[in-house]
Amino acid sequence: MLVGLHVTDDAQYDLYRAGMTPILESLGGYFRYDFRVSETLKAPEGEKFNRVFVLSFPDEQTKDEFFTNTIYKKVRNIHFDRAVGAGGIISSYTLPTHP
Repeated sequence: MLVGLHVTDDAQYDLYRAGMTPILESLGGYFRYDFRVSETLKAPEGEKFNRVFVLSFPDEQTKDEFFTNTIYKKVRNIHFDRAVGAGGIISSYTLPTHP
């Protein structure tokens, strides 16, 4: 998943990442890339991101387990909403499974 965010509070966002990363990694997920960007050259109206990253999961089921995880939801409720003004999935891709 390629994700874009407009982080408005770096300290709260750092707390969010510190709280959610162990959950992500325990399920086999990880951050592949993480960029702080200073300028958005082209985006849909009203979308300007200052943080872009790739969030990777082994499969769709694991992704769903992560986002529905009770502890993740608590961490998100405490820190994410205070830290992020806007955001969204820029692109999502699932690799085909091989027999």
